[in-house]
Amino acid sequence: MSLESPLGRILGHVSAKKGTGHWWTQRLSAVALVPLSLWFVFALLGMDSLEFASVTAWIAEPLNAVLLILMLATMLYHSQLGLQVVVEDYVHTKRVKVMTLMAFKYIHIGLCVAGVYAVIIVGTTT
Repeated sequence: MSLESPLGRILGHVSAKKGTGHWWTQRLSAVALVPLSLWFVFALLGMDSLEFASVTAWIAEPLNAVLLILMLATMLYHSQLGLQVVVEDYVHTKRVKVMTLMAFKYIHIGLCVAGVYAVIIVGTTT
């Protein structure tokens, strides 16, 4: 027995059963960002100076580079999840919604690739 109306099934106004997983993923990425952000802030505050040479030397340390890449990827993933919710809630034209979601996903992937590339290049130039 289903609680869905026949009209609701036809029009697609039924639950997709994906909201809980999305919600948990967004919360887990937020929880992961807390220690990563604290590490980043305390690492920067602990540096003697924020000059280019000292920051590039700091990024060149393997642990710092890995944590920086992890923070960047997690932050962009969390951002993409949040924007997805906003678009799904407030954009009502299906075509515009799909195009916007695709654009945001590709933009976030591009930003992540560019950020990882930047960390690798800056970390290996010292």
